[in-house]
Amino acid sequence: MSTFMTPSGQRFFASVPASVGLARDFADKALLAWGLSALADDVRLCVSELATNAVVHANNHGGFLVRLAIDGSYLHLEVHDDHPRRPELRLPTHDITSGRGLHLVAALSTGWGVAPLAPTGKIVWSRFAITPALQETPC
Repeated sequence: MSTFMTPSGQRFFASVPASVGLARDFADKALLAWGLSALADDVRLCVSELATNAVVHANNHGGFLVRLAIDGSYLHLEVHDDHPRRPELRLPTHDITSGRGLHLVAALSTGWGVAPLAPTGKIVWSRFAITPALQETPC
């Protein structure tokens, strides 16, 4: 009996600004390997926003984890961190320089949310629909 393995991958990053770029690169490589580079721009931006939030707003004494997985017709992105505070969409105004990241995630993904992570922390997730037109032959 053969088992079908659904593509997935995860990587742990230190809680430093340089890790945001490394997380984007990790996502790019995974999407290319899975034949989903058509999603790369949207996923890269969402990885960037969620990883930046983890570095800036969470305790991250131990860093953060980025996980990507394909489940049926969706690509799932998760960013795990150790801070229990849930992020919230804020109404951005013209005079603030931050607070738009979750709006970008909401606009670019099929859905997003937050789940608790035991014993403390959270998972901020987003998902992206995979349509046949987006799929390529994996490398």
